Amino acid sequence: MDNIYVLFILALIPIIWLIVSLGVMKIPGHKACPVALVITLVLSIIVWKMPALDSFTGALEGIVMGLWPIVYIIIAAVFTYNLTTYSGSMETIKNMMTGVSSDKRILVLILAWGFGGFLEAIAGFGTAVAIPAGIMASLGFNPVSAAVMCLIANTTPTAFGAIGLPVTTLAQVTDLNVMQLSYTVSIQLFVLILIIPFVLVMLTGGGFKAIKGVFGITLISGLSFAVPQIFVAKFLGAELPAIVGSLICMGVTVLVAKKFYNREEAAGAVKVPLKTAFMAWLPFILVFVFIILCSSLFPFISEPLGSIKTSIPIYTGEGAKPYTFAWIACPGTLIILATYLGGLLQGLKFREISVVFGKTIKQMGKTAITVCSIVGLAKVMGYSGMITSIAMVLVAVTGSFYPLIAPIIGALGTFVTGSDTSANVLFGELQVQAAGSIGADPFWIAAANMAGATAGKMISPQSIAVATAATGLIGQEGKILTSTMKFCAVYVVIIGIVVFFGGPLLGF
Repeated sequence: MDNIYVLFILALIPIIWLIVSLGVMKIPGHKACPVALVITLVLSIIVWKMPALDSFTGALEGIVMGLWPIVYIIIAAVFTYNLTTYSGSMETIKNMMTGVSSDKRILVLILAWGFGGFLEAIAGFGTAVAIPAGIMASLGFNPVSAAVMCLIANTTPTAFGAIGLPVTTLAQVTDLNVMQLSYTVSIQLFVLILIIPFVLVMLTGGGFKAIKGVFGITLISGLSFAVPQIFVAKFLGAELPAIVGSLICMGVTVLVAKKFYNREEAAGAVKVPLKTAFMAWLPFILVFVFIILCSSLFPFISEPLGSIKTSIPIYTGEGAKPYTFAWIACPGTLIILATYLGGLLQGLKFREISVVFGKTIKQMGKTAITVCSIVGLAKVMGYSGMITSIAMVLVAVTGSFYPLIAPIIGALGTFVTGSDTSANVLFGELQVQAAGSIGADPFWIAAANMAGATAGKMISPQSIAVATAATGLIGQEGKILTSTMKFCAVYVVIIGIVVFFGGPLLGF
């Protein structure tokens, strides 16, 4: 029995190193994360008796996954932003935003919350942090504040991000009905979807006093996202809740702002003609169209494109599966194609666009090291049993109070892997087994993993690397982690209370 507690403590060492190195010692992510990977490799071989070849190939698989699709998608998202800036369209977008309102509290609701939620819904993998944070920094937001706010905003939408991938994956690994699971997740996240817009406003305006004058639009911004998401999740499943919720949220927030909160609009606000506005947003519009058309919503398109792939065996351990590269049906490819087409239609030359693309790739060097190291670490922790060692103890010591800490396990999964989907793969089945052992509803506890996983998103080194890259803060990952950690703690506590008390109240 004592042995599992020893393993628990040892398994926490890489995670503790990441927290201390990034948050306390302020070591840049591209230096701290490779050290964490080395520590994990050593522990997996010496303590968990993982064959060295399996350990190294597991890490290699993670590094490859870090490059494709994650870094690839980050490059694509930042490329869209960089080209929009190069073409001058960003100035048009700025004018449109300040035309809605010059109040940064309202702009943060539209950009970080609504637009960020939309990007997460259609693409995921860092786009929701990279693009809005970059736009906000260019609009005059403090870069650190912009990064922190976009990380906080990019929490609840991640449950149904990338066309519902995390929830559909959770349903697959737990063998639970995806419709019921989607609805359950949306119920658990309802309270936080209402709270987060207020947090964003307070961060923008420097405290509770910032809510004065914008309480109504902030509440509406939360409700217009949460309510449609619940209905879509209940009746349509996992693919569309965040897409519909974010689009309605953006539309309603803009309409309410222009109708009731436009009194302080800047006198010099530039009126943007419809055609000019359309052309400025064209790369983003095409990103949306391409990703939707290539999603599971259109199988006659997605299936042929999805078949264009290459599978390569990398990991050598038990149960190994070849790693698959989806060449066309990958958000990164679709975003790059959409951006090239958008740039050409805006009148840019192919060579100009390619130069911007090349500079973007060079810009992402340190980010790539951070991301690849952390995904490699996650793979080794998962394959070796280190993740299971952590989770087993948490289940053993909490008993009937397990629902309180179920979200913490999900948050831990995302912190380590940077992915809600991966957190569900790692812990989904464990959560269902725990639910069975304490007589709880499996849908409710599995959903708690997903809800908790959304919390871990804001403190994941991978997500932070994306935020720092987008705002020109590479090397300041520790500062961002320190800022988001306290918000993550409160977020997890709220989810824990919702899960523990809400289940019996709502009949789960």
